[in-house]
Amino acid sequence: MELPVYLFIFIVFLNRYVFGFYLTVIKRKTLDETIEGYEPTVTVVVPLFNEGRSIYDTIISLVKLEYPADKLWVTVVDDCSTDDSYEWACKAARQHPNVRVLRNPHNMGKRKGINHAVREASTEIIVSVDSDVIIHPTALKELVARFVSPEIAAVGGRVHVSNPNENWLTKLQTIKYYFGQEHLKNLERGLRSVMCLSGCLTAYRRHVLIELEPILEDRNILGVPIKYGEDRFLTHQIVKAGYRTVMTMKAMCFTKAANTMHGYFNQQLRWKRSNIVDFIVGIGHAWTLHPLLCLQYLSMLLLLLVYPFVIITNVQRGEFFDLAMFHVFLTGGFAMVYYFAPTVRSLPPWLRVHPISFLPMAVLMPVAYLLLTPLGLFTLDSSSWETRGHGGAPAAPAVPK
Repeated sequence: MELPVYLFIFIVFLNRYVFGFYLTVIKRKTLDETIEGYEPTVTVVVPLFNEGRSIYDTIISLVKLEYPADKLWVTVVDDCSTDDSYEWACKAARQHPNVRVLRNPHNMGKRKGINHAVREASTEIIVSVDSDVIIHPTALKELVARFVSPEIAAVGGRVHVSNPNENWLTKLQTIKYYFGQEHLKNLERGLRSVMCLSGCLTAYRRHVLIELEPILEDRNILGVPIKYGEDRFLTHQIVKAGYRTVMTMKAMCFTKAANTMHGYFNQQLRWKRSNIVDFIVGIGHAWTLHPLLCLQYLSMLLLLLVYPFVIITNVQRGEFFDLAMFHVFLTGGFAMVYYFAPTVRSLPPWLRVHPISFLPMAVLMPVAYLLLTPLGLFTLDSSSWETRGHGGAPAAPAVPK
């Protein structure tokens, strides 16, 4: 590869890892501030589409959260599921008076389903939870404790893979999830402007969601409705409105990673579309961000668009082996960081994987950039929920605090 490409990759690495790590060190006392005794009323909203029996397990885990029962409600919004999901949700509602099930008049997409539930709620805090996720019992308390000031509008939690050792693909994703949350977001966490809080587990101030509802309801590109990437879009709109977004590793949830290549690439394609749309819509706002965040935003956009051409160029020049060795070296380095990380070593053995499991990423990463980026560009009008098609995660295990 040419020197400018190496230099560009070095800048991306420096910004996402080194500067982020530096901020976590100098702001370690304020990075995860909490407020004692704050127990606002909360509605946990679960958007639902074709999850079957697993939605029942998810609801039961929510009503058992360690939070005052008279301040906690659960609202499930079914987006016209074609299986028995609605019946399972209704069964849970009959057993628990603080559970409510709504049903959209027609298939409207995840974001509009959540908006429906937000309008029906009257609580101070709305917590968004994916329908295939199991929440750790203390997660809700940890989330609300991070609303230390009125300018903080959203608090995201930590997502663990509940089936890390199922096969080589889930092992790889376990390490990928680790880096995505504990390193790649450090810069954003340090600046209290996390640009994408996961729909798996995030708490919002309800009045902010109501304020942004007109924008969220009419999300489109050139008149084409966009129904995916709603968590990234919402987080970006919150930051754009001048609020702060934070993330805590103490609020944990568990989700199953895709265990087949079909499921994995469906997920990656959905995320790739979300990235592309976010970059297209947010490019004008990037200049108003903190300089380091602006640099990260623009560099990731450039990487998304340029890297497929880098791969093609190396193949044409007969230098693909050199590029492959670069990827192997890179993924090997990340694997060792994962292996020696104190936060990983503190986890129970069943939540950890061997670092060599990350090496297949040396192949999947260039393939994803080469194939999924153009495919994502040509399928931006997709309206599929693209559900994972698996059962729910097991009951939340004990993890070190």
